[in-house]
Amino acid sequence: MIWIAIRMLTGDKQKFYGLLFGIAFSTLLITQQLTIFVNLIERGASGVYNVPTADVWVMDEVSRTTDVNLPMPSTALDRVRGVPGVEWAVPHLRANASVRTNEGDLEGVSVIGVDDATLIGLPKVMLEGDPNVLSQPSSVIIDDVGTTRFFPEGESPIGARLELNDQRAVIRGIADAIPSFTSQVTLYTKYSQALNYVPGTRNRLSFVLVGASDTVSADELTDRIEAQTGLRARTRDEFAQDGVDFIIENTGIPLNFGITVLLGFIVGVAIVGLTFSLFIRDNIKQFGALKAIGVTNAKIRRMVAAQAGLVGIIGYGFGIIGTVIFIWGFSADPTFKGFYIPWQIPIISLAAVFIILALTGWIALRNVLKTEPAAVFR
Repeated sequence: MIWIAIRMLTGDKQKFYGLLFGIAFSTLLITQQLTIFVNLIERGASGVYNVPTADVWVMDEVSRTTDVNLPMPSTALDRVRGVPGVEWAVPHLRANASVRTNEGDLEGVSVIGVDDATLIGLPKVMLEGDPNVLSQPSSVIIDDVGTTRFFPEGESPIGARLELNDQRAVIRGIADAIPSFTSQVTLYTKYSQALNYVPGTRNRLSFVLVGASDTVSADELTDRIEAQTGLRARTRDEFAQDGVDFIIENTGIPLNFGITVLLGFIVGVAIVGLTFSLFIRDNIKQFGALKAIGVTNAKIRRMVAAQAGLVGIIGYGFGIIGTVIFIWGFSADPTFKGFYIPWQIPIISLAAVFIILALTGWIALRNVLKTEPAAVFR
């Protein structure tokens, strides 16, 4: 009977392809939008992920993320270093500035000052150049996304000169960094040099990066730092989550993407429901004939379930493949750098497809179960 049900479904090619399109389109829209949403909000934690060596981030009490922070006095560094369990502590500066290129264009950049001695604060991977180039005068390292913003494709940025706060900055390296939420160009330099590039205020220290000793956990160390210094301390994972939460709470991104995902679900229900209902209506005589020869309602339900399952599996597969092709096709674009599909998203899409098919199949099945076998002969 299952084979008969599948033959009935594939025999009407127009409705069969219409069902596949409805499921595939809904899966593609839901999976693609959820993938972009998750990857986009994770950019709020990029500043933390780009510094993998720091176990604890210390900041002013009102600071919330790497981009939303209040500078501290330089004495905060010594206070943190005096806390038991601190293996090392280095200064970290993050500030916005305006840069003038050789063409005379004015662009906004993020200036990050890393520790002069250890260079802690730089991304782990360099695409070109060596971290030690920062020892040369007026040296900066640009992130790979920044090279696409400042320079034409194929042109090397190494050796290019920029003007930062009326001072010269020479690009001597390219870092492989996770882009920020705004995909702003990022320039890395030594902390002492960054103080000259960024317009000065009384307090300049954005964060203190801390490494925990082997005798204490990061969670325990944050409690010690807060108790003894009065500053806010967060572990690496906690501070990364703070960046994600800040975007969720203060932007309309979750609502906008949520509406799009809901529309994908509604469109799927509409297309699949209408097409499935038309398919059942056109084959109502065949179902009636099967009931007339003794096929029970339970077998009819299994037949419709087999039809829905076939459509669901094929359409879902096409939708997932379409999402993978989309992410792969745009992987070279800096806006989509590092985008991936979390394993939870295909499961969510599969659950949505199941609900769509269960809802539309139940609606269409009611007409079949109400059909009297005698109606076929009339």
